Amino acid sequence: MSEKKLEIAVTEFIQAIGLLVRRTRAAAASHELSWTESAVLWRLAQEGPATTADLARAEAMKPQSMGAAVATLEKKGLVGRKPHPTDGRQVNVGLTAKGADLWKNAGDAKLAWLVRVISQLDEQERETLFAAGEIIRKMVDK
Repeated sequence: MSEKKLEIAVTEFIQAIGLLVRRTRAAAASHELSWTESAVLWRLAQEGPATTADLARAEAMKPQSMGAAVATLEKKGLVGRKPHPTDGRQVNVGLTAKGADLWKNAGDAKLAWLVRVISQLDEQERETLFAAGEIIRKMVDK
């Protein structure tokens, strides 16, 4: 594949992934979270409480930007702050009950939509899609 064709294919791939993300988010649109806010809730749901600095590092963001996202989530009542268990100088951010419920409901809606559209693919397409997912994971883990 020539470099130009590769660039075109990569651009189309990025557009397709972006569209998939937007459609998946639309399945849970009533939750009205930004991409960053969703990422924070996901990380807290998966890994538990963390400092704002830890969240920023994990999402490859500036601490100030992560602080703004956390502040917005806190205003919405989705996260709360508690003293760090071992370092009195730090504060951990964790999900509130409202945040955990919202995350679960949004996740359920997204999963239901994805299951529905993926079930409409034939078996070979599903195998190819899931293999692509494994390759994407390897790419981002490098």
